[in-house]
Amino acid sequence: MKMRTCAVAGMFYPREPSHLEQLLEKFFKGVKPDGNALGIVSPHAGYIYSGQVAATAFGAIDPDFSGTFVVIGPSHRGYITCVSGMPWETPLGVVDTDDEFVRALDIEIDELSHRDEHSLEVQMPFIKYRFPRARIAPVMMGQQDYAGAIRLAEKVLHAIHMTKRDVRIVASSDFSHYVPAEKARSDDHWAIEPLLTLDTGEFYRRIAERQVTACGYGPITAMVNVCAGLGAKAAKLIRYATSGDVTGDNREVVGYASIAVI
Repeated sequence: MKMRTCAVAGMFYPREPSHLEQLLEKFFKGVKPDGNALGIVSPHAGYIYSGQVAATAFGAIDPDFSGTFVVIGPSHRGYITCVSGMPWETPLGVVDTDDEFVRALDIEIDELSHRDEHSLEVQMPFIKYRFPRARIAPVMMGQQDYAGAIRLAEKVLHAIHMTKRDVRIVASSDFSHYVPAEKARSDDHWAIEPLLTLDTGEFYRRIAERQVTACGYGPITAMVNVCAGLGAKAAKLIRYATSGDVTGDNREVVGYASIAVI
């Protein structure tokens, strides 16, 4: 069976299954289920830096969820927006794709572009561990202009209505990159604030005004707009951290946020 094989196992997260499982168990140990978010923002850095933040994001979804995760991540290599129709390998087992939903998205399938991209892969072990019966629809977003994010949201909403699937949306994104910790926290919280009222237009304006280097602002906007279309009214910031919290070096950090749209 053809599948999308692990590209960053052993780098971003452990390759050895028992080590990975122990690490995820540690991350989720203090995470108590809190409601049932329609969508989340989850970071995609190395687990040592952002894994705990990601666990708090996935903790906002009912652990019994067994539907379809639409996982939207940015392309770090400049590829166009495309989907993957293959099952995805993780050290904990294979995550199956929802073939019907992927087809209903009406987005080009391009497995080659997905081959080395980490923004989606880093989310998959969390899904396999926490939601073993769930399936995925992996979407890699290329150009992240506002109009493109809205179009992507419309395609996801159309696919949901066509397939009648129970869906949760994961936007894969880190926030500020390689700036002093104080600046990262200030800029990131300022950019996140309008998301709490689902105001993605203002989110884009603030990202541009302060040149916040969030890598997945397009996926975040698409996710929030899908959730709004499904009836969400607000979002909440669950946790914010930086790489400096782990390394102790606050001179140049990356910011991580877990956000739930409810």
